Amino acid sequence: MSPIPSSTRALPDPVAKKIQDDSERHLEELCAWLRIPSVSSSSAHVDDMLAAATWLESKLTNAGLQTKRIETNGFPMIYAETPAVDGAPVALVYGHYDVQPAEPLELWNSPAFEPTLRDGNVYARGATDDKGQVLTHIHAVCDWMQSGEPLPMQIKFLIEGEEEVGSANLEAYLPDARDLSCDVVVVSDSSQYAEGLPAMTCGLRGIATYEIKVTGPSHDLHSGSFGGAVANPAIALSQLLASMMDQSGRIQIKGFYDDVQPIPDAERAAWRQLPSDEPQMRAESGVEALHGESGFTTDERRWARPTFDVNGITSGHQGEGVKTIIPSWASAKFSFRLVPNQVPDAITQAVQEHIAALDLPGVQIELLPDHGASAMVTKSDSPYAIAASRAIESAFGVVPVPIREGGSIPILADFQRHLGCDVLLLGWGQNDDAMHSPNEKFSVADFHRGTLASAHLWAELAADS
Repeated sequence: MSPIPSSTRALPDPVAKKIQDDSERHLEELCAWLRIPSVSSSSAHVDDMLAAATWLESKLTNAGLQTKRIETNGFPMIYAETPAVDGAPVALVYGHYDVQPAEPLELWNSPAFEPTLRDGNVYARGATDDKGQVLTHIHAVCDWMQSGEPLPMQIKFLIEGEEEVGSANLEAYLPDARDLSCDVVVVSDSSQYAEGLPAMTCGLRGIATYEIKVTGPSHDLHSGSFGGAVANPAIALSQLLASMMDQSGRIQIKGFYDDVQPIPDAERAAWRQLPSDEPQMRAESGVEALHGESGFTTDERRWARPTFDVNGITSGHQGEGVKTIIPSWASAKFSFRLVPNQVPDAITQAVQEHIAALDLPGVQIELLPDHGASAMVTKSDSPYAIAASRAIESAFGVVPVPIREGGSIPILADFQRHLGCDVLLLGWGQNDDAMHSPNEKFSVADFHRGTLASAHLWAELAADS
């Protein structure tokens, strides 16, 4: 990444003072929103989902933004915008108010939906994914408007309630969404590289997910009477899954790597300068050694190389004690993380051909594709990225490093395709924030720094227009 010029526009004093003076209120409002258990995947939380959307709608409306509730076949999206500014860029802030289920509840050290402050963090489901992070942008814009200073550019918000379940209704809305036209989409739903080292994420992997079912006998059989005479579906499934990857971490599906492009030399060189802490990663993941595709560093493998993972396996007797059977069926869920140029539909075709070519007699195999999304990459030296880097440095006191992340936010590639815009991924979280896990947290200091960085972002983007 090119050296970043010094900041070209200071934050107006009234705005900076408003953000500083309201920091306690910012945290109180975050806790109020976190108390609403907005779990989009659970029918038991439909009313809570609607309450979370209403809370957000009221927050934006009361701050003076033009706000509307977009009803869908699922949960509503909340859209809001500030006044247009002639000659200035337009930014769209995207985020989500739905959260993952909190189970297993017994592993939480404090109630999942009763925000608890300890060790400088706020602990609650949704603290970092994504209520806390998206609220930094909401606070920055609302405080700016209430400071008496005019915003230097137009900012739009689109906050949905179905990100954790696939964003299907947003996908359907995007192709004709003229109200979303913008120059850049801003998303905070990711992490810094390390504590004290903020990052700008310049790429996300895509994904393709599947369930596979292997069926044998019509019912479970006695393994003494039928063992050796009937194919065992659990063994066939194990052989099938094992055939997809060798011991060096190389995926063995024919044509899988055909569209994979080499990692650019400049990115590899930049990543190898990062202070990678593999002992800490081993400690956080609870493994004795890291492992992955040969010939690549850990960061390269988790950010910019495709992967194959088995996500779950089910078959036969699962209860206490031994039950000597040949199970009638076995199933597994698995996924691939994809890199730029890989197409989910092409991967599905390759997987089907791989399975068809296996010699697994005595069983029937059914592959059920679930969902897929392409990878997303942006330029780390675009005018928007340079402005964002200056903004982050102003708030965090450190120049952010350009990275990629291994996860997927499928809707971002759709934003690029339908809106023709750039994307800024500015994560305020930490890698150990336990997204999707018990004891999810968000640093209170980073919550406040993220709010300040957001305010600086609007000044920097406008200064470059």
